[in-house]
Amino acid sequence: MDEGLRSELARQGVVVTSLQELSNWGRSNSVWPMTFGLACCAIEMIATSMARYDIARFGSEVFRPSPRQADLMIVAGTVTKKMAPQVVRLYNQMPEPKYVIAMGACAISGGPFREGYNVLKGIDRFLPVDIHIPGCPPRPEALLHGLIRLQQKMAAEPLAGPGRSRSFDPEAPSEFPIPVCGPHDLEPPRNDSLWKPPPSGPAPGT
Repeated sequence: MDEGLRSELARQGVVVTSLQELSNWGRSNSVWPMTFGLACCAIEMIATSMARYDIARFGSEVFRPSPRQADLMIVAGTVTKKMAPQVVRLYNQMPEPKYVIAMGACAISGGPFREGYNVLKGIDRFLPVDIHIPGCPPRPEALLHGLIRLQQKMAAEPLAGPGRSRSFDPEAPSEFPIPVCGPHDLEPPRNDSLWKPPPSGPAPGT
């Protein structure tokens, strides 16, 4: 439709849209996060829902106590290898479409505990992360910015064709293997379909 005609109809109180725009508008403005936190970043996530920052302005004040009622997982804090199986299990229980925000340096890369034997060096080794929010910890404004970016991503997703959401792709998996704590490390140590270690090349100067 011609944009001039669309604007004229809007002035007359007639809103013309497409099924894709209507669906994405509804989904992106009613993102329900799961009540879920792992470490100190969760305090910043809690502060985001308070009156000073008021995440309700973006339609995300409904923190659900059950993963079966949520469509956003905010991985807020340090993911230990003992906790990683539970995180993946909760993600698998969420209905499609679902999204993941990695909040803070620990969730993204292990943060200051990266060299620890018990800390996962990034939740993206097991789950598809849509938005990364750096910081240690990120302030509530950073989480709101990440939520806005997620809303923009959702609003631009086509219902079909390339670039569509994973939930609209019948070939995309909705569940991922749950690691188990083996005698030496997590088994499997990562999800190869999502993340693979960089190839080890020759040492610098050789």
